[in-house]
Formats: sequence, C-alpha cells, structure tokens
Amino acid sequence: MKYVLQLLSILIISLNLQACNLLSAAGFSSQGQPTKKVEGELTSTTANSAMNVDHATWDKLLKKHVDSEGMVDYKGFMNDREQLNQYLQMLSSQKPTDDWSVQELLAYYINLYNAYTVDVILQNYPVKSIQDIDGVFTKGFIPVGGRELSLGGVENGILRKMDEPRIHFAINCASISCPKLLNEAYTASKINEQLDRVTKEFINSDKNDITANSPKLSRIFDWYKKDYKVDGETNVIGFINQYSNTKINPQAELQYKEYDWNLNEQ
Repeated sequence: MKYVLQLLSILIISLNLQACNLLSAAGFSSQGQPTKKVEGELTSTTANSAMNVDHATWDKLLKKHVDSEGMVDYKGFMNDREQLNQYLQMLSSQKPTDDWSVQELLAYYINLYNAYTVDVILQNYPVKSIQDIDGVFTKGFIPVGGRELSLGGVENGILRKMDEPRIHFAINCASISCPKLLNEAYTASKINEQLDRVTKEFINSDKNDITANSPKLSRIFDWYKKDYKVDGETNVIGFINQYSNTKINPQAELQYKEYDWNLNEQ
C-alpha cells in the first residue's frame, strides 16, 4: 500500500510539472515583461509616460497593405520587407519598464503582436492558415529585452493581464474569423478611441449573428469569457450590449460560430 501511495505521489508531481510546462509552452509566460492594469476608464494620452514609441513606419505599411475590411496584401508586404524589418528591429530594441504608461504599453504590445504575426506569415508564405505553422502561438520568436516572447505570451502573459478586454478585438491572428487588422498603428494618443472603434466594429460585424434571443457569437467570446466583465463581474452579454446595435436578452442562451482559420489575404 505504501508503495502504491509513493507511485501515486510521483505521478501527481509529474502531472503537475507537465501541466506547468504546458502552460509555459502554451504561451502564458510574460518572460518578465512589465504589465499594468487599466484602472478605471482608459484615456488616450502620451503625457504620463517615460517613453513614447514611434509607430509611424508601421502605420504607413498598414495604410498601404491593409484594406478597410482588414484584409492583407501579404505580397505587398513582401515588397516592403526592408521597412517592416526596420520596424520590427526597432520594437525589439525597446525595453519596456514600469515607467511606461499603461497607454504606451498597450499600444506597444498590440503593435508588437500584429507586426510579428505579419512577419511570421511572410516567413512561411505562401501558407493557407497560420495554424499550418508549427508552434506559431507557443514558440518564442519575438525578441524583446533579451528574451524571446511567443504570440501566446504577448496575448495571455501580458495583454490579458492588463485588464482591458478590448485588446481581443485589436490583436489579429491572420485569420478570417479574427477581428480585422486595423489599417493604422495603435498609439497612446488614440488608444481608447481605437479600442472602442474596433470593439464596436467587431461586435456588429458578420463575425457574430446577434439577435435578442438566439445570438450566435464568435468563439472569442467563449474562449475568453472570463475577460468580459461589467461592474467587476463576468458578464459576456452585458459587455456585448454596451457596443451592440441589437441588444441581447440577458437570459438568452449563447451559441458560438465555427472559427475560420483561413488566411486573411486580399
């Protein structure tokens, strides 16, 4: 009996270690990057930060190669590879600290996620889906501050910890069902208005079929349901109703649409 208990203990420890490794591998690690929670209502400003990152190059590339529907001209990005590489190198040369404002951190990490997503598509182009790229969300390939972040790490280890659920509609995973890639760079000077805009656009787009009593929503509202809060309490319907043109009955049963992982290519 004692031998069996020892084996069970070893098995439990092993499973716990595996679980920890899986969590790390699944992109939940921030790799020590600073995060700040949004306190109260987010405002747009550059005045309270030790650093203001210049995202002008990314802004020009987005305006040139992304249409109003968020569809991407990856071949066009290929032609401007030098400019994209310069922007990526600039992002990776930064060392975010707690002296950066929450606005600056949000803009920086959202642009970091989106720009490196475009980069990984270009590195594997042509590709039908980002899911065809091995370990694309879990492997560290984004150099920042001497560490290698994964896309999952930027999303789950940093942005989600900032307590700003609208980030889910700003980061783009290069897929049809993702929130569209905004054709302008996020900046601290416009961050609140930009997040409001993309959230409202996504909720009222064909990515959701919203009715009062039989709504069928994007899987994003299922995968990250704990992030959508109203008055501090998880409330997916309440969150959506703040932005939706059609209000959902609070007692409605939610259904979810299939997620289309095909590439968001023009």
